[in-house]
Amino acid sequence: MVRKPPARRIATSSQFPGDPTSQYASDVLAGKIIAGEHHAAAVERHLKDIRDGQKRGLHWRPEIAARAIGFSPAVLSITAGSHEGRPFNLLPWHMFCTGNLFGWRKDSGRMRFRSGWVETGKGQAKSPWMAAIGLYMGGFYGVKRAEVYSIGQDKNTANVLFRDAVAMCQANIPGADEFETDTLESRGEVIIRGTGDNAWKIEFPETGSKFQALANGEAINGPRPIMVAADEIHEFKTNTSIETWKRALAKMPGDALMLLGTNTPASSQIVGTEYSEFYQKVAKGEIKDDEAFAFIARVDKADRANVFDNESCWPKAMPALGVTFPVENIRGEVATAKVLLSTSFSVKRLYMGIPIGSTEFWIAEEAWADVQGVVDEAKLKGCKCWLSLDLSQKNDLTALTVTWEDVEGHLHCKTWYWTTQERIKERGLADNAPYEQWAADPNVTLTAVPGAVIDKTFVAAEVKRIYSEQAVEFMAFDVAGMADFIAACEQIGFPVWKYAGPDKPQGIGLKLVSHAQGTRVVFEDKQLTMPRSIERLEDRILAKTVTIAASPVTYSCAANAHLDTDGQKNRAFDKKRSRGRIDGMVTIAMGVGAADNEMDEPKKSPYEKRGVRMVG
Repeated sequence: MVRKPPARRIATSSQFPGDPTSQYASDVLAGKIIAGEHHAAAVERHLKDIRDGQKRGLHWRPEIAARAIGFSPAVLSITAGSHEGRPFNLLPWHMFCTGNLFGWRKDSGRMRFRSGWVETGKGQAKSPWMAAIGLYMGGFYGVKRAEVYSIGQDKNTANVLFRDAVAMCQANIPGADEFETDTLESRGEVIIRGTGDNAWKIEFPETGSKFQALANGEAINGPRPIMVAADEIHEFKTNTSIETWKRALAKMPGDALMLLGTNTPASSQIVGTEYSEFYQKVAKGEIKDDEAFAFIARVDKADRANVFDNESCWPKAMPALGVTFPVENIRGEVATAKVLLSTSFSVKRLYMGIPIGSTEFWIAEEAWADVQGVVDEAKLKGCKCWLSLDLSQKNDLTALTVTWEDVEGHLHCKTWYWTTQERIKERGLADNAPYEQWAADPNVTLTAVPGAVIDKTFVAAEVKRIYSEQAVEFMAFDVAGMADFIAACEQIGFPVWKYAGPDKPQGIGLKLVSHAQGTRVVFEDKQLTMPRSIERLEDRILAKTVTIAASPVTYSCAANAHLDTDGQKNRAFDKKRSRGRIDGMVTIAMGVGAADNEMDEPKKSPYEKRGVRMVG
């Protein structure tokens, strides 16, 4: 739904003559332009600051905004698509963002915004617009020796918007005769270093400025950037380069801008998600940051359930829909998405702005999200529970899940994790998981233990504590590494014993039950197996008869998980083919399988089903 403020806050056309930025904001709030809640929050912020910003030293300069807005259609041409060769007239949403970035000023006259976040659906011309802003600030903004950089997770992403900038410099300037060559390059206003896809730098001889593409990790000595443009933020695995360039921009005494562009990140894309959540709060006023600009185009949460059948909400995530992005394009994508589940996730995230965790999430992510909640072990004390353990080989991730069954038969799962403190940052970067941050958060049950290898006594001690406080039935375990765990239990004086079957002698202490990990299912002895456990977990998730303790570590494991299927359609989690650590997903499945086990059910007589047959 489009947010509409009270009538007294809706501006009219006559309030903003010659000010297209503010007129756009007025039209959004009047309902003339379809917008989602984050988009509406951005325009509300703009109009509110026009009214109240001077108290904070903020000044709206529409004439400066108009100069920046007018640059692109006057100097640049569209270089691809059906409008190729036409002047690069900014789309309405481009105009609003451009006006904000350049029209807002501080008391000193300097640009107000030092960072900008622009998030829309795919195909909304973010990259060409960012390229145009880079050319403007690099060669036409009036700053001598200006330095502009485009950065990306790798060279390819760094070059996305840079190639657009090169193409614009080599395209005819608007108004030129179509049979003549009249470009920024032919005029000598720019010099392009490199040719074709190997172009790597644009120089502006008159001002001694440059526009250069750099991959993540590449660095130059003593940069003095006026602008750094980072496209495809959802692809960034770490925020190191972004923060490094932010610090370089912070040192600049005059205007300087970090411009970040992206599709809606997946929830498993941690860097993009954290930045997006920050800028969402900025737009809504939940975080006060007068130097951060946010424009986020997504469908609203209320639109998600029926998004494919409700075309009226699509412009919320795709503000260029029907203008430069044909509606037929997205209709085709949606038609496919209605049939293919994997395509459905992709279309929802990339086009509709719904932060689906992964196009290959092992189960419908909406269903997974619905069962995330709070699991309070103190309130569940006295309820039957089962433990499940997946030990790391050395220093990866060890997971222990406790699964309780309450009086109504509902299951509650909570998982504890361990990793090693040594090289924790490096392993976090390799796994695309902020272990160091998680370990420092008291609300996240991840413990970083000293040393290069996880000391199993830490795990054994936690199991001992839970066993002493809870009504534990048994612990399901993966055989890998269990000898070390049993040795650790002996070391701390905690008795455990391995279950060998209902007809075998019982031991003293915690019962340990083996849980097979592959796709093979053994029917004869009702052994705990992964295909059965996954099926039971799926059933409970879809029926909402399980609550899984919300944790960023667990969510990461779920988003990384990959299912392997054999010829009989038996499924198991495949660690080798998964996108990262999945240990928590493995133990949750094991825990639910243990809780719903049939191991100790008495064998039924065949006569119960077929009756007694008389032999005559």
